[in-house]
Amino acid sequence: MKIGILATGITPDVLLPKFGSYADMCVTLLTEQDASFEFETFDVRNDVFPESAGQCDAWLITGSKSNVDERLPWMLKLNDLIRDIDANKQPLVGICFGHQIIADALGGEVARFEGGWGVGIHRYQRVGSDAYIPDHVTSFAICAMHQYQVVNKPERARVFAKSDFCEYAGLLYDDHIFTLQGHPEFNKAYEVALIDMLKANPIPEALSEQGLESVERETLDAPEVQKWIADFIKQGQRT
Repeated sequence: MKIGILATGITPDVLLPKFGSYADMCVTLLTEQDASFEFETFDVRNDVFPESAGQCDAWLITGSKSNVDERLPWMLKLNDLIRDIDANKQPLVGICFGHQIIADALGGEVARFEGGWGVGIHRYQRVGSDAYIPDHVTSFAICAMHQYQVVNKPERARVFAKSDFCEYAGLLYDDHIFTLQGHPEFNKAYEVALIDMLKANPIPEALSEQGLESVERETLDAPEVQKWIADFIKQGQRT
């Protein structure tokens, strides 16, 4: 099964040698769950796009420092590709910016959140009873790093995760699109390094310290969430 990674951003230069790119992190995330996956990465920020949605069996859109409201040409082109993937009912996963631009492409609204930055490890409450998440799961915690979020979800999207800070933290569209505001591909070391780099500018110092405290305090459920994503892709590809 071939998964196309639509790279919408890259790790900051100072962190890239140690942690790899966001696309690298996503490949690692999925390979650790199923070594049979194959990958092709498209740097859509630089207008490197697949010839068609059918070029890969499934797709994943990474995080980015860009914001949907910039309406850059590559974002508009990505919106068209998202709608093609959706029309084909191919598995599609969106992470952070990916979560946001999928919502934007399919009729939702994304905006700078009035509550400020989401930083550190955030715990999300499970909503509903979709089979992609085990029945025993009532909440899960993954890393967060965002100032924008989905403020109005597309009508057809089902919420599967939320928090007081992020009402639409996890969305499902039919049975082939799975998106998360948080970062299941981040580990604690990367989250700490990123917060330290952004502390005071642009993230307020007090909020940065709260984020660092959450990393120390919270148990990270990223491996479990990574399994849900891999299982979702495989199940979606079969249907």
